[in-house]
Amino acid sequence: MPLYRFYLSFLIIWMVCQPVSGQEQATEAVHHDSICPQRDLKDLLMQVLHKTPGNKKEKSGSLLLVPIVGSNPAIGFMVGVGGQAAFKMPGCEDYSSFSGSAQFTTRSQKIFMLKNNVYTRDNRFYLEGDWRYLVYSQSTFGLGTSAPEGGLVDYQYHLFGVATNLDSLAQPMKFNFARFHQSVSFNLYKGLMAGIGYELDYYFRIRDEKFSYGPVDTLFTSHFVYNVLYGFDTEKYLSSMLNLHVVYDTRDNIMNAYEGIFARAAYKVGPKFMGNSITGMALDLEWRSFHSLSRSNPRHLVAFWLMGNFTREGDFPYMILPAITYDQRGRNGRGYTQGRFRGPNLVYGEAEYRFPITSCGGILGGVFFVNAITTDNPVLGIDLFDVIRPGVGTGLRVMIDKASRMNLAVDVGWGHKSFGFYLNVTETF
Repeated sequence: MPLYRFYLSFLIIWMVCQPVSGQEQATEAVHHDSICPQRDLKDLLMQVLHKTPGNKKEKSGSLLLVPIVGSNPAIGFMVGVGGQAAFKMPGCEDYSSFSGSAQFTTRSQKIFMLKNNVYTRDNRFYLEGDWRYLVYSQSTFGLGTSAPEGGLVDYQYHLFGVATNLDSLAQPMKFNFARFHQSVSFNLYKGLMAGIGYELDYYFRIRDEKFSYGPVDTLFTSHFVYNVLYGFDTEKYLSSMLNLHVVYDTRDNIMNAYEGIFARAAYKVGPKFMGNSITGMALDLEWRSFHSLSRSNPRHLVAFWLMGNFTREGDFPYMILPAITYDQRGRNGRGYTQGRFRGPNLVYGEAEYRFPITSCGGILGGVFFVNAITTDNPVLGIDLFDVIRPGVGTGLRVMIDKASRMNLAVDVGWGHKSFGFYLNVTETF
């Protein structure tokens, strides 16, 4: 797909996502409002215990640890712990955060993740990191948003001319995965930053469980066929890239924004001397915006998220191609399982309405959201936007710490023949 179609698609979706009434009209409609003092769980506890809060100086940080318990067909039963620390660096007005989790499942999966989003003193530098180590199993379904409809058979026919016997269109895989993404941005002027980063994604001990080749039964999976077609190993591979990026960030809080814009553009290159099989290039674009609907309760707003990941055909191995829920925080694609849609190019959009449930300044809030994703498959001639998969859902929010705006998020989402339940700390985006 030509690059001009990528940019045109982004422009169209961005224009559609803007609030119809405009922030000026919303501001005019609520000019008589006054801001409600926000309450959190600590305030509620003091009220229940009939205690009066002291006059202690407001803390510049918070820490929340939550148990993780869940179950779904991909992982079986899961237990673990997740948490987030919010803090302010000396001399910095903006909150920074570290978040992480450790999870273990009945299918011998082990998941360790750590994220960092840190502003240094006087906002001179911004650090952003995504570190993961997984001993994992996950099904894939081929490339393109229409997969697996026809995906397996067509792939095999195009490459080998071999018909196969399919018991299931899901293609289960087991693998170990290590990720180290870390970047630093330099403050240029009033929210505008530029910087450099390094990104390593390494898949090893890959076991393609549906793959078989023999005189009785032959099944070539999408993972195997794609990697053979483009000359990649099928048991282990990596991408090792440098990125040059520009960031524009005017959010009033990086964890739970009530207003502002976050925009990021990153050009990535992975030359052969850095360990790659071939020289690969990629372009990542992201836009988030937050629009207040009330002066009296800033938790009443609409938010938009648009992102795209674009690569050249054949530059990267199968599992390193852009896929749903592989963003920095693993939050996009509510309603779908991680890795459900994959392709050399991906565009994702989401709109969310956030609103208070309890009285002005209360601790409970809610959300309604809609999202959509599209990916391509150049081997089968499937372009971006040929097939679009939507998602929809709702959720509950509990304000844990009003100073840092840290909240507990519980969501349910429905997609195309799919369902998901999510428990997170802070907003999805």
